[in-house]
Amino acid sequence: MADDLNDVTDESSESSEALIAVHWREEGYYPPPAKFTAQANASDPAIRDQFTEDKFPDSFTAYADLLTWYKPWDTVLDTSNAPFWKWFVGGELNASYNCVDRHMEAHPNKAALIWVPEPESEGHQAITYRELYVRVNEMAALLRDFAGLKTGDRVTLHMPMVPELPVVMLACARLGVVHSQVFAGFSGTAAGHRIADSGSNVLITMDGYYRSGDLLDHKVKADEAVEAAAKEGQQVDKVLVFRRYPGQYSAKTPMVEGRDFFVDDVLKDYKGAEVEPVSLPSTAPLFLMYTSGTTGRPKGCQHSTGGYLSYVAGTSKFYQDIHPDDTYWCMADIGWITGHSYIVYGPLSLGTTSVLYEGTPNFPDAGRPWRIAKQLGVNIFHTSPTAIRMLRKVGPDEPAKYDYHFKHMTTVGEPIEPEVWRWYYEHVGKNEAVIVDTWWQTETGGFLGSTLPGIDPMKPGSCGPAALGILPIILDEDGNEVPKGSGKAGNIVIRNPWPGVFQTIWGQPERFVSTYYAKYNNDPKSTDWHDWPYFAGDGATQAADGYFRILGRVDDVINVAGHRLGTKELESAALMVNEVAEAAAVPVIDDIRGRAVEMYVSLKPGFAATPEVENKVKAAIETDIGKIARPKNIWIVPDMPKTRSGKIMRRVIAATSNFADTGDITTLANPEIVEKIRQQVQSAKLAKGEVPRELSETELTEIKSFGSE
Repeated sequence: MADDLNDVTDESSESSEALIAVHWREEGYYPPPAKFTAQANASDPAIRDQFTEDKFPDSFTAYADLLTWYKPWDTVLDTSNAPFWKWFVGGELNASYNCVDRHMEAHPNKAALIWVPEPESEGHQAITYRELYVRVNEMAALLRDFAGLKTGDRVTLHMPMVPELPVVMLACARLGVVHSQVFAGFSGTAAGHRIADSGSNVLITMDGYYRSGDLLDHKVKADEAVEAAAKEGQQVDKVLVFRRYPGQYSAKTPMVEGRDFFVDDVLKDYKGAEVEPVSLPSTAPLFLMYTSGTTGRPKGCQHSTGGYLSYVAGTSKFYQDIHPDDTYWCMADIGWITGHSYIVYGPLSLGTTSVLYEGTPNFPDAGRPWRIAKQLGVNIFHTSPTAIRMLRKVGPDEPAKYDYHFKHMTTVGEPIEPEVWRWYYEHVGKNEAVIVDTWWQTETGGFLGSTLPGIDPMKPGSCGPAALGILPIILDEDGNEVPKGSGKAGNIVIRNPWPGVFQTIWGQPERFVSTYYAKYNNDPKSTDWHDWPYFAGDGATQAADGYFRILGRVDDVINVAGHRLGTKELESAALMVNEVAEAAAVPVIDDIRGRAVEMYVSLKPGFAATPEVENKVKAAIETDIGKIARPKNIWIVPDMPKTRSGKIMRRVIAATSNFADTGDITTLANPEIVEKIRQQVQSAKLAKGEVPRELSETELTEIKSFGSE
């Protein structure tokens, strides 16, 4: 759109298109290095011919064939109860066998997992496939015989990044017990809600773990979780507590007699035990993963055994380019779907070595990730834009100090701004690693959009084309296709099912249909998959070259005078200013334009907050997007309020800008920053005469939910 759109526009005429305005310029291409392509699992463009629409759904048997099946499937895709898709029906397998036993037989002394404790004084711990087999079997025996768990039961895990976590997950999978891992940074109350929702009567946790140099008391959250679950009518009979240091209790919270048990004590009774993997139907649930940021009842995404494991194995092979002799490090947390798919199940199903890191990436300094990479010989690196931005902010020159070499790097979890992408490519990847910018969700199980790293050129800011076998389309609110190359954006939807898609929302099938499938379905009784496009809830645009650019959640849109501005492009423009390390755009209620944009930025070390920096940010946004997007205020703050996983809490700063209650901030990594920002921003606004009016109930709801997923 042209710059003259700063005029107040007739809202109805603009927003009737229900499109998100797209102003980001198209970036240039970066070809994959010839050296990478020569060794890539997918190096021939003809691979796409195997996954064209006319070959669906049988094309996905190529992924299923990467696994070992006890019994072959009869039906590739059963659509009889649409949209509750069933993949590889009639087939039987076990995820634990596929991730452990079959590799133990072939490569018993190869490292399956390498665990890096946060304290650098503690050595790395390599767990071979043979040792993993022993530990998984002993744990499975304990879960079955001591905890009384059987196939189909649910168990809640509230564990940090320690090797015991994948051991427990694989032990559950061995028995057909459905695991539900809750991110360790979540409160005990949040874990309790998930215990109650899933009907778990066993909680598995840890006494403590390291975070930024502190040994945290994690056991205290178990007591809170049990209490919260009880309030919802769910009793927890046993709490199994791993000790960070076996034989030594690291928490101050007392153990509850008859309910709490130290796992290392109980495991002695199961030394050397072997448990036969249960032959499970392909459609048997493997795990529940609760999505973050939801309001009301938790949303437990139920993933299958055969379809999910096939999809993460296939995407790990072709998109992560994992070979058995690679050392692969996904610097994410197993408490999120990324860790399930691309730390545990995907890499281990392919028999590679997967690295786990306990602590924060910048402890004790910003060189830590690159020291780990050098020490372990990591050649595939996988992290989020949030972590990349943080490392760029606190240690922009650190990667050059360490002699490591990545062949491949991934970015995951949210769109990455082109400026940040270039730093990742040039500094972290040293201009020699290929990057895949992947788009997917908790619900999808694995990647939906990405370049094939050995084939497709990279384009900063774009995730690339659809993943193999995935059929996306961009639709407006009325269901009309938004053509590629039009410069317009809409809702990205997937026209077809795929094996990694979740089966349902645990206990809430109606919500599953209404949230993800009802929007563009015209025949609720249809059993034809064509009638059930999957609504992802993300805004996107497609360039003429077929590459998709994801603009963020449809909810993360600021409607200024009828123009729907995506927060990602606003923030990306601000990040083009050299001094800026982080940026967050939020809406402020405006009686003339409906909403206005306020921009929060934090600066790189060594730069001071000055009016000149403010002006640079304003100019960058006006130049890159247009005057319609000019922020009402730009606030240079010392830091952003962030979750423990590093995401900026936009709802907190949106509430601050609108003089609203910031809500619960106890789970933030840095809650003390909220009051500093509030005093800075609100006193400055009052001094300028920006006296707030009382917000309506609808406006308050919008502000409080802004930026939530």
